[in-house]
Amino acid sequence: MKKQLLLFAFSALALTSLASCEDDDVQAYDLDTLQGEWKVSKSEIISGKDGKTVLDTYNPAGCELKNVTSFSTDYSTSYTYYGGVGANCQISAQEQGKYTYDAETKDMVITYDDNVKVKYKVIILSSSELKLMDVPGGGDYNGDTVNDLYYTTFKR
Repeated sequence: MKKQLLLFAFSALALTSLASCEDDDVQAYDLDTLQGEWKVSKSEIISGKDGKTVLDTYNPAGCELKNVTSFSTDYSTSYTYYGGVGANCQISAQEQGKYTYDAETKDMVITYDDNVKVKYKVIILSSSELKLMDVPGGGDYNGDTVNDLYYTTFKR
């Protein structure tokens, strides 16, 4: 009986350690995938009532196409804004900060150096696409008394 109890205890310990390692592996994989430079490809507002109806879409144009969000595996982030007219695009501002990311819940919080915190839910994270949803959202865009969903899609 003692041998069975001891075997059960070791098995439980091994399974707990294995699950913990898998969580660490997912976190490391997601951080490696997130690392690098991302450019906004579109912003969307989706109806909070049905979660499907597109209320508004914005596609960057001109110098905005050069705006870059960067993530590093040391949890630092930056956002570089470009301004100008035509082909004369220049860096007009840059924000630095830190981020947290939980691979299990897909929650991301960016805290910029001016202590502004922005919360997101990671909807898609692949080697070529990152889609974030603002949390708690931007409010009721269409006036139907239901908060709508605000998404930003990035591409590499």
